[in-house]
Amino acid sequence: MAATLTDEHAVLTTGCGLVDRSERGKLALTGGAAKEFLNGQVTNDVAALTPGTGCYAAFLTHKGKMLGDLRVLDVGPPTHELLLDTERVALQALFDMVRRYSVGYDVQLHKRTLERALLSLVGPAARAVVAGVPANEHAHVATSVGGADVRAIATAEGVDVLCPAGDADAVRAGLVDAGAVPVSEAAAEVARVEHGRPRYGLDMDDGTIPQEASLNDRAVSFTKGCYVGQETVARLHWKGKPNRHLRGLRLSAPAAGGEELRLGEKAVGRVGTAVVSPVHGPIALAIVRREAALGDVLTLDDGATTAEVDDLPFAPAPAA
Repeated sequence: MAATLTDEHAVLTTGCGLVDRSERGKLALTGGAAKEFLNGQVTNDVAALTPGTGCYAAFLTHKGKMLGDLRVLDVGPPTHELLLDTERVALQALFDMVRRYSVGYDVQLHKRTLERALLSLVGPAARAVVAGVPANEHAHVATSVGGADVRAIATAEGVDVLCPAGDADAVRAGLVDAGAVPVSEAAAEVARVEHGRPRYGLDMDDGTIPQEASLNDRAVSFTKGCYVGQETVARLHWKGKPNRHLRGLRLSAPAAGGEELRLGEKAVGRVGTAVVSPVHGPIALAIVRREAALGDVLTLDDGATTAEVDDLPFAPAPAA
């Protein structure tokens, strides 16, 4: 019998689910100035990375709007690569940024999207499937799974396993043998929304400033040197209040991403990722104007569906 979304959700919340995310965009930078260059282009402190560590960051326009987000991993010897991975929708912008602004730096750009597979282990038992992964998020270690060389990366949800594309089947089989259970991307998206993690291209776009998406703590350094878009981000952090905030929505019925949200007659945002959770029912993420306070009830396009504004991550609804 095929697994239901409820079955898969149970795996993700009590065991270890396996999700294939090989479609994510992947690049590598080499060269003596790779860190210096990237540090001036993204929001987090790449210069502070040491082999085996990593960070999450955004890359911005000069006005502080997001062109995409990415994970940066310092591989260290023998290749001395900085590995970058990003949402596929942001890959071209990341590629263009590196090609355009690395002129004059000792930086070489390498395409890795088709050469590397990425398998995500999600759930509390993920670290029992791949042992020896460091505790800190984005820390990573070279190891072996299914007889293949892999890089195991600590995530907030579990462990990511990066491997040569040609070894993906063997690695996947090794992970399953060790206790991982394949689950659908749809089930993983439910878990992501429940935890309140926005995704570029769905919940954030090129009109989003990092603070509006609650990314400052995860993705922004306020002590590093200058980077593209820093002035807007720093000014908003130290002196201003964002006009919009990332919020959860408790929906009266399932909805679609992109639907307009209204508070009375005023448009205050659009639905981002919308899912039906086995625990919470219909829920969604949205970046909404600050006029929409916690507990306010918004109306969707159809005039019948409502959305109560909630804090993140979603907490179980109180018993009746």
